[in-house]
Amino acid sequence: MIQKNTNIWIWIQNDKIFKAILNHDEGTIRIFDENDNLIYKRTGLSRFHIKQIENTIIQYGAKRLDTHAEPFKFL
Repeated sequence: MIQKNTNIWIWIQNDKIFKAILNHDEGTIRIFDENDNLIYKRTGLSRFHIKQIENTIIQYGAKRLDTHAEPFKFL
């Protein structure tokens, strides 16, 4: 279940699909590969750091998903 203040981002990098789930309240980021394997997890981040991370993944062409959207609908 997706919590409040959680953003889901998806992007293609090096011909692979990545998904990031960032929670501003918990200060967490989780990044998954195209097989939904967790490849990176970080906790204890401030809201400022979460926003910086979001800005960075936007530079890779990430799209923010609606929490009720099909995961790969935008592709």
